[in-house]
Amino acid sequence: MQAPMLVLKSNSKRESGRKVQLSNIKAAKTISDVIRTCLGPKAMLKMLMDPMGGIVMTNDGNAILREIQVQHPAAKSMIEISRTQDEEVGDGTTSVIVLAGELLKVAEPFLVENMHPTVVIAAYRQALEDAVDIMRNEIAVPVDTNNRDEMIKIIKSSLGTKFMKGWNDLACGIALDAVRCVHLEDKGGVKEIDIKRYAKVEKVPGGSIEMSEILDGVMFNKDVTHTGMRRRIENPRIVMLDSNLEYKKGESQTNLEFMQETDFRKILQLEEDYIRNICNDIIAIKPDLVLTEKGVSDLAQHFLLKAGVSVIRRLRKSDMNRVARAVGGQTAAQKF
Repeated sequence: MQAPMLVLKSNSKRESGRKVQLSNIKAAKTISDVIRTCLGPKAMLKMLMDPMGGIVMTNDGNAILREIQVQHPAAKSMIEISRTQDEEVGDGTTSVIVLAGELLKVAEPFLVENMHPTVVIAAYRQALEDAVDIMRNEIAVPVDTNNRDEMIKIIKSSLGTKFMKGWNDLACGIALDAVRCVHLEDKGGVKEIDIKRYAKVEKVPGGSIEMSEILDGVMFNKDVTHTGMRRRIENPRIVMLDSNLEYKKGESQTNLEFMQETDFRKILQLEEDYIRNICNDIIAIKPDLVLTEKGVSDLAQHFLLKAGVSVIRRLRKSDMNRVARAVGGQTAAQKF
């Protein structure tokens, strides 16, 4: 079998052996040095400019590395470490990069002395096992997750170096209440805490940080589609839809040729009957509120308004999932 042919750029070069190992260590140390000053209680903020031209000031390691564009494979791996730490733990994104950079820095003299990398890796793995054993048996202490004071102490240790440390008590209380709000335990005792899907931060312009609060429910910045619809409904019957409340449009360009004026009226009547049938099916369930991810035509709004039904349209899929979780329902995906 013929070997594959690779076409590379004119400035491409191939490196191997010890030179590559030292190059990887140098790249990892460079990434580590970038955010080293963001670690600890005396951490400094980095000023970043995002692609849209906005200015962000942060000392969060993952947020900083997310904005850095690198080409070196080892540097990309370091950034991936920070991203994984943020997804799995949610804290320590700066510490893990600084620690990884120091481990590689300490290993560099051994590679210079021609020690095989597998020997260095075996020693690090043994050190990892010893560290985990010491932390589990000598340092770790049991924590009662139902004890609010103990949980607040743990959260404060995470927020102590962040910009929110001036509002520690408020931020820690909101974080703890938010996690308990989305916490779910089934009959088998299995706990589910999916903050990525069910906990949401809604930013509203104006006001101060002290006005922040946790809502035991679902919030989205949307208004009803018609001013005459009710905005306050207690204990509503909710219908969640993943379909349009409007007449079907052709998937491709459609041309209609009318020979008489009555033909045009017939087409309009067909569209109106189609919308009326959809609304009658919804009204038959006697809902107080209709939520949909798609659009709602003016005609549908008219029929639903007459029936006393409020409508909110074009909600995000994530918001619909939160509503379904809160009320114990599911989104109807039937195509009318």
